[in-house]
Amino acid sequence: MSERSITAPPAPEAETLLKRFVDLAHPRLGTEVTFATDDFFADKSRMLQPGPAIFYPDRFDDNGKWMDGWESRRKRVAGHDHAVIRLGQRGTIHTIDVDTAFFTGNFPPEAEIEAADTEGEPGDADWQVVVPRSALKGDSHNLFELKADAPFRWLRLHIHPDGGVARLRVYGTIAVDWSRISAGEEIDLAAQVNGGTALAWNDAHYGHPANMLAPGRAPVMADGWETARRRRPGNDWAVLKLGAPGTIERILVDTHHFKGNYPDRFTLRAKHLGTEPSAEVLEEASADWPLLVTETKLEADTALEIRDLQALGPVSHVRLDIFPDGGVSRLRLFGRRA
Repeated sequence: MSERSITAPPAPEAETLLKRFVDLAHPRLGTEVTFATDDFFADKSRMLQPGPAIFYPDRFDDNGKWMDGWESRRKRVAGHDHAVIRLGQRGTIHTIDVDTAFFTGNFPPEAEIEAADTEGEPGDADWQVVVPRSALKGDSHNLFELKADAPFRWLRLHIHPDGGVARLRVYGTIAVDWSRISAGEEIDLAAQVNGGTALAWNDAHYGHPANMLAPGRAPVMADGWETARRRRPGNDWAVLKLGAPGTIERILVDTHHFKGNYPDRFTLRAKHLGTEPSAEVLEEASADWPLLVTETKLEADTALEIRDLQALGPVSHVRLDIFPDGGVSRLRLFGRRA
């Protein structure tokens, strides 16, 4: 049987949120769906797949049409279906995207979302409504902005009464408990799990610069920062904010998977900023920040560790310049909090 897959396009609003926030529901952070009342047609874990949903017109399995997402059977009794999600990293949630891509005659008409902040499985009294029962559209990104400022660890997605959700995106900021980390302990100051973020960049054609800060070594090339082939003078760059200001003592630049498309050279600049400038201001201002690492050659598919750094003291932001273009899988900035 031949198949022709179709990929759901990202929503412009969701792309903007991804640039500003972390997807707390990303599996690489350890997020998982721990329970669903019913996932007869499509496994509950598919909601968290990092890529956009895919539709195969001719794919069926033993239970019926194969769908890329979570889908329950048609409910013939009173009640509704729900799923419980444990976030891998506790965080403050800004917006939730209930994506019903390719679910047209089988999407839930309504959804409600609750959240809790407990170490273990929440009890009934621990849940609070963060998205009241709201209408959903089929084959659409349904974005809900939260008003809560408190961090959460758990979500409970209710769908009324049944149906399918292709993807669940939870855009927010990781809430780091610094009381658990000694100020003298060496940590990756730029790590996503420590609150590191990407603020500005000139090109992210193939991969977002925030990918460089993700946990673990990248499983594939797409899980790094990669720019388009540069056809004009200059070079590509990205500005990153550390999770906490600190003194960087060693760095690691990893070009894992990048073989014919790694940057030839790089520099790393750093600065301690008292206020958060706009992305537009950052581009020009960061070009003159002091050099932490002078121009250094890179190699294909190689993790390069550098300990010979310029003494700049505590910094809060860094600018990575790659010459002239290409891809970096991971960037680690090891040091101690100020």
